[in-house]
Amino acid sequence: MKSVLILGAGNFGAMLARQMCAQGFEIMIVDAREGLINAVMPYVTDAQIGDCTNPGFLASLGVDNYDLCVVTICENFQTSLETTSLLKDLGAKQVISRAKNEIQEKFLLRNGADEVVYPEKQMALRLATKYASEKILDFIQFDAGYSIYEMAVPKEWFGKTLLELDVRKKYEINVISLRRNDQITMTNPNLPFQEGDVVYVVGEMKKIYKCFHIK
Repeated sequence: MKSVLILGAGNFGAMLARQMCAQGFEIMIVDAREGLINAVMPYVTDAQIGDCTNPGFLASLGVDNYDLCVVTICENFQTSLETTSLLKDLGAKQVISRAKNEIQEKFLLRNGADEVVYPEKQMALRLATKYASEKILDFIQFDAGYSIYEMAVPKEWFGKTLLELDVRKKYEINVISLRRNDQITMTNPNLPFQEGDVVYVVGEMKKIYKCFHIK
């Protein structure tokens, strides 16, 4: 069972705790606000009320014993930055911090964060990409270069197999799975596509757009 220390019990921290609880994590959550701690208690293993910028208090939590530390504080960036830096100083194995903009993201990375989550940016990018074309059903970004796209199979593919289309060679993208009748399977290169099929494709955005004729 993985253990996580969540610093900040606001909306994002509380939602993260609930989702991680469902995944079987052992969770410790910390916040200075007693009301927020009380609200999230059903979803965590333990909780503490305290100041995350207090080195003594943070050290008492044994941060180096957790598999992951997540700084979800967003109301006060100075607090988030100090907490992130202290966690690393205290030997935290992995620190993920939340940012509200690109400037915060840069400062957090320079001050100890191993990874930065930027929910507003990520959601904006996901929505903008998803609604760029009716062919795009969903989108998950890996990094600046590669992403997974959930794509409706175009009419030109009906009756043809992946082997015949040869999209990997032509467009340098990979079709990794197929959804048909709500069942997801690994792609069969010899199975003809049909109306209603959905494929999951990995590759660079410009190459996927070219393959699916998205302008």
